[in-house]
Amino acid sequence: MQSFQKPLSAKEESEQLELLRRGSPAAREILIERNLRLVAHIVKKYNLPERDFDDYISIGTIGLIKAIDTFNPQKGIRLATYASRCIDNELLMMFRSGRKQSREVSLSEPIGSDHDGNEITLLDIIETEDEAVEDRLYLESNKKQLHRYLFHALNGREREILLYRYGLYGYPERTQREIADELNISRSYVSRIEKKALRKLREKFEQN
Repeated sequence: MQSFQKPLSAKEESEQLELLRRGSPAAREILIERNLRLVAHIVKKYNLPERDFDDYISIGTIGLIKAIDTFNPQKGIRLATYASRCIDNELLMMFRSGRKQSREVSLSEPIGSDHDGNEITLLDIIETEDEAVEDRLYLESNKKQLHRYLFHALNGREREILLYRYGLYGYPERTQREIADELNISRSYVSRIEKKALRKLREKFEQN
């Protein structure tokens, strides 16, 4: 089981929220990292199998990210109170839709098509020019590794964009423009983050 950092004090949380309001990506990451213990606490109350704990933490973390991105301090409630609802909602949505079965993503499953109508897989995107990479990667291992890398090698914004961009974990696939509009950033910025995140995943696979 993972260990998580101590939660922020009320004063620290207020400071980070103010920095986030000013557009600090570092503050956003701190708020995510320092609230992961809350995610674990909520997941535990469902008495889920120990072997699936990390998977449910990942789903709960998506709810936490949504909470941080939409939290309004002016409403007079603590972030933890609001985040608890969002985390619970994310888990309940997953239970209702059976989305847990999608937690292990197959690199060989189609995620879209190119301009000629040819199917594109996630492996097509993350593989390098070295064609031998496909021979080195075993599918079952890939699923577990990709799941781990998504939630441990990427920061919150990178992970969020890949989840939306490629329709992972039950989310509908979105264009860069749709993601940009939702996150209130430019399409070119979404593209840069997406490329950086995919490069990180590719490097992780190459290292292993």
